[in-house]
Amino acid sequence: MGKIRVLDEIVANQIAAGEVIERPSSVVKELVENAIDAGASTIDVTVEEGGLKLIRVVDNGSGMEADDCEAAFQRHATSKIASGKDLFRIRTLGFRGEALPSIAAVAKVECVTSVSNDGLGRKIVIEGGAVKSCSDATASRGTDISVRDLFYNTPARLKYMKTLQTELGHISDYVYKIALAYPDIAFTLRHNGNVLLRTLGNGDLLQVIAAVYGASAAKAMIALNAEDADYAMSGYVSRPELTRANRQGMTIVVNGRCIRNFALTHAILNAYHTLLPVNRFPLVVVRLDMAPQLIDVNVHPAKLEVRFSKENELTRFVEDRIRQALKGQTLIPRAEGAVRRADGGKPAVVQERMGLYGRANRTDAETDRLGSRTLADRPDATAAKEAAAGANGAPSAGDAGRQNSPPPSSDAFRTETAGQFGRPQRPFPDAVGPSPGQERRNAPAPARSGSWSVAFLPEEPHRPAPSAPFPKLYPIGQLHGTYIVAQNEDGLFLIDQHAAHERIHYEYYYEKFGQPQKASQQLLVPITLEFTPAEAERIRDRLALFEQVGVCLEHFGGGSFIVRSLPSWFPAGEEKAIIEQMAEWVLAEKKAIDLPKLREHAAILCSCKRSIKANEYLTMTEIESLIERLAACRNPYTCPHGRPVVVSFSTYELEKMFKRVM
Repeated sequence: MGKIRVLDEIVANQIAAGEVIERPSSVVKELVENAIDAGASTIDVTVEEGGLKLIRVVDNGSGMEADDCEAAFQRHATSKIASGKDLFRIRTLGFRGEALPSIAAVAKVECVTSVSNDGLGRKIVIEGGAVKSCSDATASRGTDISVRDLFYNTPARLKYMKTLQTELGHISDYVYKIALAYPDIAFTLRHNGNVLLRTLGNGDLLQVIAAVYGASAAKAMIALNAEDADYAMSGYVSRPELTRANRQGMTIVVNGRCIRNFALTHAILNAYHTLLPVNRFPLVVVRLDMAPQLIDVNVHPAKLEVRFSKENELTRFVEDRIRQALKGQTLIPRAEGAVRRADGGKPAVVQERMGLYGRANRTDAETDRLGSRTLADRPDATAAKEAAAGANGAPSAGDAGRQNSPPPSSDAFRTETAGQFGRPQRPFPDAVGPSPGQERRNAPAPARSGSWSVAFLPEEPHRPAPSAPFPKLYPIGQLHGTYIVAQNEDGLFLIDQHAAHERIHYEYYYEKFGQPQKASQQLLVPITLEFTPAEAERIRDRLALFEQVGVCLEHFGGGSFIVRSLPSWFPAGEEKAIIEQMAEWVLAEKKAIDLPKLREHAAILCSCKRSIKANEYLTMTEIESLIERLAACRNPYTCPHGRPVVVSFSTYELEKMFKRVM
């Protein structure tokens, strides 16, 4: 007798169930997708004990006829496709006909369904793949499926289930994502009687984001809306200050299907280039629509992965449109925990105050006249004249704009405030640092030498202005020799001087590394580098990379290399350290290295070495020059490592802190 035998149907179904039903979240996924395909507008998901005891999905979809109720639990039974040609134009979430028989093979299933609201329906009970009963029942339109004791007949699978909280986490993650994919469906998720999610189903994606991630996250989202000949994209991406420690907050929906795709994920992260810190990920909900012929969803048993016919074009489209959306925003984060005023809301109590740059003790008539001019009506150059006119009691032509005008230059500001408050004017120091009575215990940093002055900034390359205008800032001073304090009519701003200087240098060096031959210079005394024999062998294979960024590196025998020439704009005194770090990065890269990545890495190294550090005091001229050059950057909001450059406190937030408004 032969050794090969045909397995019976129950065992075959249990084996097949292992491909589709990996854990309780797989059951939730298959049942919810069937409900969506049935046209449901409300879907209620109830689970107990992490889904191992009970999973119940109730929908108000089209339901099933009496004959279809039993046929739906047979293998490869489906109403979604009729022939092989339909596999190339799939528009439904389910189509294989494996979900229901796979679930029934490893659990106790009860299904009640009806196609009308006349109260007549059908009920079927299946245990371990065997039909126990099938009879008429009372039911409203839709389908109610209960799955109990999952994996009760496959103890090996049950043994390796994770903790209840882990399994619940997988279920909630899926329901959150499918709710984001279908904001026009009202979802409810309950676990052991507790409501974990409830959406309204009114089609407002931002409300679903608020229900899933919180109202503060919804306020930090940027809308997406773009299309071309093949693709249409919509959704929301988060501002750079809103990040997560993993990719779970990145939801990609293609033709209504939540998918995992490395190329699309990489394209989204590339759009945030230098905007995010290391190992931080944005919160995004990207919805893509395309012709079904451009996508193949039949490549994974659980349909989580897909393939695209024009993947390169799609990734470029996604990356470019998200980058444009980010560039169109002023990405200055609010200070952590700052109070945000509701749009249109008025404070209950407002403390009376005078204008920051106007005269004290104005009459009501004068105060009324102050609000009649805009900020642009008051040139800074006339600030001192206006202050003098105000001190004589005669309102000048510039008085009307003082209530909301920007601060004047430092000399004019000192003159104006001296006459305004009637006390001796304290001279403004040339080097902004701690006062004599506030000396640090450590040795205080000396005032910057004159050699830095304005020359500490690189020459400005020719480049377009940023898409979103950087706000005009007026410097006040320096905090701890590390943070620049500035203001404008919107509030108070703190600038990390090292991060700002690093951003300026990064864009300067990145452009320079794009044309290194124009500034290459021979060294009178070559720089010597030493490597291990194994490292030297790998460096020899990649010498062309160094030449493409302007560094002429030659093998000198054994593990020695010498640098014959390098760009003249390399930071003085840091040439060897920068080239060594470039070599270490080249050695650490296991995959093929492309020129843009090396160019970027070298630019970051140079910018970090050259930039001013914390506890270095700047003159007011240097501060003004730094802010001016920062505003001219393509991305003035983060350093090359993704740290924020500027944080802000609005005027309302400051007033709220001091209880001027309540």
